Amino acid sequence: MAAYDQLPSELRQWLAQACLPWSPQSALRLWQKTLRACDGDRSRAWNRLSEIETHRLSQECQRIWGREHPAMAGVAPEPAALP
Repeated sequence: MAAYDQLPSELRQWLAQACLPWSPQSALRLWQKTLRACDGDRSRAWNRLSEIETHRLSQECQRIWGREHPAMAGVAPEPAALP
């Protein structure tokens, strides 16, 4: 819990609404990488984290239930890779 408490407040807020069980370490690494890619724009970084999570959820859905599952309808393609 101490690792979670040390995360930036924006990231803790995002994790509070996240669907996947992110570890504090992986969330922080992704947040830092995303923040750099978004030139420090926290709002864009937050949105980017949500896009990444949505993509990961769609991968899980496809892996578990297959591409024909109704939840896969209209799923956006994978977001562009971070630099």
